[in-house]
This record gives sequence, C-alpha cells and structure tokens, in this order.
Amino acid sequence: MVASAKTPKATPGEYFELERLAETKSEYYDGVIVAMAGGTLEHDLANLNILASLHSQLIGKPCLPLTGNMRVNVPDCNCYFYPDATVACGEPQFQRLDGVQSLTNPTLIVEVLSESTEKRDREHKFFCCQTLPSLKTYILLAQDEPLVQVFEKRPNGKWEYSHYEGLGAIVPLPAIKCQLSLTDVYARIEFKTDSADAGMRILEQRARYGVDSSPAMI
Repeated sequence: MVASAKTPKATPGEYFELERLAETKSEYYDGVIVAMAGGTLEHDLANLNILASLHSQLIGKPCLPLTGNMRVNVPDCNCYFYPDATVACGEPQFQRLDGVQSLTNPTLIVEVLSESTEKRDREHKFFCCQTLPSLKTYILLAQDEPLVQVFEKRPNGKWEYSHYEGLGAIVPLPAIKCQLSLTDVYARIEFKTDSADAGMRILEQRARYGVDSSPAMI
C-alpha cells in the first residue's frame, strides 16, 4: 500500500505573498491557508452596525475600532485571522513581516457567525485568541436572530460566559467602557429563522456553557 503524500504546510511568507496577489482574503492556521467566503446581507449589516456603534462611543477615548480588513496575529498558535471587528486599546502594536503588518494587541474581537465559519469561530479561533495577553473580550454574534454571546477574561485569567437575547437587550463591554444595544446592532435586519429553531439554539448554547441565566466560568 502506498501512503498518500501530505500536503506541505505553507510558510507565513508564502501566505503573505498569496494575500498580496489574491482578490479575496484568506486566514492562516499554522501552515494551512483557508479562503474566506463572501458574507450575506445580514452579516454585512450586523458588522456595519457594530462598527458604527463602537466608533461613535470610542471617539476621544484611547481605544480604536478596526474593521474586518485588519489582520490579527496570534503567535502562540502561528495563526493570522481577520475578525469581523476589532478594538485595540492603547497604542496599536503590529508584527511586521515581509512588508505586511498584523495587529498583535487586540482588546476586543467580534465574530459575526455564519454556517461556514461558526465551528471555527467558536472553537479553534477562540481558543487561540485566548493566548493573546491583551485580549479581554471575545464576542460571537448571530446574524439570523438577536443573540449575542460574550466571553470576558477576569483578573484571575478565567473566561466568563454570558449571553444576551432579544432586541431590547443591552450588552455591557466594560473592557472598552462601551455597550451594544441589540436594537442598534440588528437595525434593518429581517430575521428569517423560525422562532422555535432560534429558541432551540439558545437552549443548546446554555447547555454547552453550563448556564441558566447567570454567567458561567470556563
């Protein structure tokens, strides 16, 4: 029996060269390059609404909201990601390699979930981002229902999970001294998910993180 050859891993330099030539963005997972698919209307609206809210609240403050075009480097995982939105507090710091810069000190990261990226955003990307000393808040935002899940790093290093559902909810973001109104976040989005399906997903997430109505530590 002939063993199948393994696909050789790409180097960061090869990834950056591809990024310079490609018309679409890709992410880098320790040698594996993953092309990013185009987003839906709901995804774009949610992302735009979040950035608009953060931008207006952070004017004059020492934190800078950044769009999905800002690449983040996670050295402990040898990864390069494009979060949907990022906030860097203090002086932004960058890794500069082969003429390309990648942010290394995000304070807050937002990912708008989609079917193709949800598993990766919840698992590998989140666990990698936990290794960033600067990161205080990691947010997962559904695009098909008013549901936001927040992971916040506490002074003891543990991450606390909480969720906010319904258009009347307000999401506090103490790490950057802001808040997100779900009415604003989901402005102009028409939900198509059946309410029963949405409710089931919320229950599944509560079970996953061991929560009822109070935050849980992970």
